[in-house]
Amino acid sequence: MLEEGLSLQDAFFKTLQVSGNAVLMTGLTLTVGVATWIFSDLQFQADMGLLLAFMFFANMIGAIVLLPALARFFMSAPPAKTSLAD
Repeated sequence: MLEEGLSLQDAFFKTLQVSGNAVLMTGLTLTVGVATWIFSDLQFQADMGLLLAFMFFANMIGAIVLLPALARFFMSAPPAKTSLAD
């Protein structure tokens, strides 16, 4: 999207319109799927259900919020000046 000449903010917005729904649905589906493990009689499986549900949810939030913020932070920095000392 940046190659099309869009600003970074417009490219983020357009990307979220196109694939944001898929990220949300995938993250929520995985979270709910493994959260059912919490009701298992096996303590290890119940603990892993809680842990994985949290990790899937945190990963989804990070993909939607954190990655664009990091991209803006790193891509908006001015290019480093290099000296051409002979």
